[in-house]
Amino acid sequence: MRAVRFHQYGDPQVLTLEDAPEPHAGPGQVRIRVRAASVNPIDWKIRAGYLAEMMPTTFPAVPGSDAAGVVDEVGDGTTGVTVGDEVFGLAVSGSASDLAVLGAWAPVPSTWSVEQAAAAGLVSTTAIAGLDALGDLAGRTILLEGAAGGVGSAAVEIAVARGATVIGTASERHHDFLRSLGATPVTYGEGLAARVAAVAPGGVDVALDLAGSGSLADLVAIVGDPAKVATVADFGAAALGVTMVQGAANAPANLALAAELGTAGSYTPRIDTTYPLRQAAEAHAYVQAGHAQGKVVLTV
Repeated sequence: MRAVRFHQYGDPQVLTLEDAPEPHAGPGQVRIRVRAASVNPIDWKIRAGYLAEMMPTTFPAVPGSDAAGVVDEVGDGTTGVTVGDEVFGLAVSGSASDLAVLGAWAPVPSTWSVEQAAAAGLVSTTAIAGLDALGDLAGRTILLEGAAGGVGSAAVEIAVARGATVIGTASERHHDFLRSLGATPVTYGEGLAARVAAVAPGGVDVALDLAGSGSLADLVAIVGDPAKVATVADFGAAALGVTMVQGAANAPANLALAAELGTAGSYTPRIDTTYPLRQAAEAHAYVQAGHAQGKVVLTV
């Protein structure tokens, strides 16, 4: 099969499309013939070596955390899925390839394209886990830090579906995008508290950090209680008493919930741009630049 691989840490140009051994589904897993795979920030951080101590890589490695495609192999003891089913989910073998093994998955909603399904896996499970950590959101005001990216745009729609009033931070060029999702946008950075107070004079009940940009202390000050703040991206959370959320926690149930929201029209994965698999290096470079509005997807 073809796979995007890297043989050492480095910039996006270390990625090459080459022949690679086929992975096979183990117990409780499925293998899919990939139709599309997404590029997440964690993918380029692993490739660049930034997470080498926390997540050591065995070379050659295939990047990619999630994908969508058609099941062509079912592992021992795996139930509720058959060869030929179209699914999306989280990859255990790297997803930027012709074939990928998924450890958690759900059926692709008829309301989504395959590219949208590929974009949904990691961001939807991360967004749902982060929102769950903050409790019932109905009738409450939530501040989402980093609301225009893949996880952020998912969190906006899901929080709105749960009955929350959403304030989302992003650069000004993304403000119309956030309004289209149902959020009130504010610019991030210095002076955030004053800007939030201007649009939420009644205050903010809870906050979720999706950016990991070092703003947790500001979010705690805005909300007034570290127990009402969670993050999916800032590993300094413990020092401030903020909840650090594991995005892949409860993945099977959260993928199923994302699919239900998709079917109901309450959550639509947002795609910034797509690249063919052979242009994985360009896709990584674009995501690494940090300006994507929604997700970047590789088509296979």
